[in-house]
Amino acid sequence: MAEIIWGLATSHVPSIGAAMDRNKTEDEYWKPLFDGYGPARAWMAEHKPDVAIVVYNDHANALGLEMIPTFSIGTAERYNVADEGYGPRSVPNVEGDLDLSEHLLVNLVDEGFDMTALQELDVDHGCTVPLSVYTPDPGDAWPCRVVPMLVNVLQYPQPTAARCLALGEALGRAIRSYPKDIKVAVFGTGGMSHQLSGERAGLINEEFDRNFLEKIETDPQSLAAISRGEYIEQAGSEGIEMIMWLIMRGALGDDITRIHDTYHVPASNTAAALALFATEAVNAKDNELAAV
Repeated sequence: MAEIIWGLATSHVPSIGAAMDRNKTEDEYWKPLFDGYGPARAWMAEHKPDVAIVVYNDHANALGLEMIPTFSIGTAERYNVADEGYGPRSVPNVEGDLDLSEHLLVNLVDEGFDMTALQELDVDHGCTVPLSVYTPDPGDAWPCRVVPMLVNVLQYPQPTAARCLALGEALGRAIRSYPKDIKVAVFGTGGMSHQLSGERAGLINEEFDRNFLEKIETDPQSLAAISRGEYIEQAGSEGIEMIMWLIMRGALGDDITRIHDTYHVPASNTAAALALFATEAVNAKDNELAAV
């Protein structure tokens, strides 16, 4: 059976990808952020998944504002990198896992989540930047297959945080019921606090962010109880992206270990963070190896 081995929460700020693409990670402005990624990257390199479920939001690149499903899932064998106005990022296209996608789609619909199936999809920075955070030098191909899962955080009414946590719990059950012996990682992306326009443009709320970083491990139910209005009030209009972290957290289950986290202000005009969690499955195997 499939097993979930880790979960990664990470910001998907487009300029993070641009800094990697343009070899600016050692520049004074960017070095503290990328230094913070180091321990997580080293650990993930030792615990490679076969498939990554990347939970993110499209930024009106593949899905226009005239059609935004609340929840959708990629069901293709391949996803090309989107041209976001400056040409596609110089990173590999994304290889999908059609069998796993279809298994997840059926199981999530059977659990009452009306998923939209995306049989064609170009993936934008919401997906490729987290993959670059995981694997900064992928070469000709990413080291794992990818199932994209998209969430509407752009247009009211966005799903509630509670609904996202419940979707994550259902996703975890669906993954663990998959009959093939594969290792799966789950990414929750977006955030942290930021607002890109309006009178509060540039808003960053470090107190809210740090509380979220703590509670995403210890008390996700308290984060699920926060209304969409409060997320926007406290974290900014784009800070509501953090509800996607709850999908990742719900999938992991109760027995997790925080491997590493980092928080940096600012990345562009955004508070950026990373939090990496190992599941019971990988902890048990590591303990077995240590005992040999």
